[in-house]
Amino acid sequence: MRCESGPLRLTGGIGAGALLWVVLGGCVSTPMPDLQVPLPSQWLHTIAASAAPRPGSPWWRNLGDSQLDALIERALAENLDIGQATARLRAARELGRTADSELRPDLHFRTSNPIDPDASASYLVAGFDSVWELGLFGRGKAVHRMARAQLDIASADVGDAKVSVAAEVARQWILMRAAQQRLVVLEQISERRALQAQLMAERRRLMLASPQDAAQADAAAAQARMAATDPREAEATSAQALALLLGQAEPDPAWRQPGALPHLNAPPFVSIPADLLRQRPDIRRAQAAVLNAAGELGEAKADRFPSVAIGGSVVRSTSEAERISTDTGSIGSLGPLIDIPLFDWGLRRAKAMAKGELLTASVVAYRKSVMVAVSEVESGLVAMEEDQSRETQANLALRALDDAASDVETRKRLGLASGLDVAGSKVERDQASIELDNAIAHEALDYVALCKALGGDSGGVAVAPAQKEAAGW
Repeated sequence: MRCESGPLRLTGGIGAGALLWVVLGGCVSTPMPDLQVPLPSQWLHTIAASAAPRPGSPWWRNLGDSQLDALIERALAENLDIGQATARLRAARELGRTADSELRPDLHFRTSNPIDPDASASYLVAGFDSVWELGLFGRGKAVHRMARAQLDIASADVGDAKVSVAAEVARQWILMRAAQQRLVVLEQISERRALQAQLMAERRRLMLASPQDAAQADAAAAQARMAATDPREAEATSAQALALLLGQAEPDPAWRQPGALPHLNAPPFVSIPADLLRQRPDIRRAQAAVLNAAGELGEAKADRFPSVAIGGSVVRSTSEAERISTDTGSIGSLGPLIDIPLFDWGLRRAKAMAKGELLTASVVAYRKSVMVAVSEVESGLVAMEEDQSRETQANLALRALDDAASDVETRKRLGLASGLDVAGSKVERDQASIELDNAIAHEALDYVALCKALGGDSGGVAVAPAQKEAAGW
């Protein structure tokens, strides 16, 4: 039912009712749910470190690779996913500036040409009209919450894209460098296996080795050549992935030149505050989703109450009858516009109940995202601890085999060992070198995963006001 007052007339009953609705409208609001998910006071796994990163220093600089630093900076500027997310953020900001426009007075100029029922005259009606929706019963707060939530979601998407791109560039670069290092060593092993096969063939010719020994040496040489195909494929795959991350069709030729493997000299964490997890983009997005769900619930609740607006108009009409034009003058009106929902088969109530359940679901999703973040960080910390042990043992093994290879060469010079013995000891040493490179690469990859689990920023990020409301801070 819609009631509209006449021109410049407002009855006492309607005015009192409107005043009562204004007062009650401020009392209807949807409170924000509590999002204070308990976080561990300390991590189960800690990393002993000698130094922490400088505040605000990008985490990837701890890998000590200037080429990687430059690649990540390029990717953050040129990546296509980041470009899309940034454009959507700009769009959300533009819409956010006028998100509450429906709660502000509007102004229209309209014309119409009504005709009398007897078709004896027609009218040209022109004028201005304005409506101001008051946003009572929590509607105004709901609109603001949804607008802020959409902006926060877009902002979190940009953060997520940047964190993911930086981590993926680092990961692919480490994989590419590891493949290149492995290929260099495998080619050395292939050469030594080929030398062993030649020496064994010569021994067989001299009846000093059996055909079986020669066949095994040939098989080992073939297997060594075959093993080199895997790192070549891995190198090409990672290089192409890097090109895509940088928004280009082909890899840079310079990437294919073997270089040093990024090495994390020391884990750069002394103390990791658990509250830092709240700055992860996925958690910020989950906070915004709660804020949006609370806004939608508030709007659904407001739909169950009367809609109150103030409307006004000024129109002027001219009649055309029997070729005589008559100016009927101007008419003005101002008064409340009231829309009271009476009966809709429970539709508004069902919508409000459904939005309430969706708000509950968004809170559960937020809490799960926090628990997932805790689990990922704990897994990353334990992986980093094991990486330290793995690298230490790999270093010890390589040193021992270095000594053994040196000893075999000394014995060969003394005539106590053969070329086969020297080649075999060097192959064992090269295989240990591959294991050490794998340990170094594994540690660097786990470091990247841990930084991503922490939200990609070891120094922390300020919390936006809308996120504070969503988190209940």
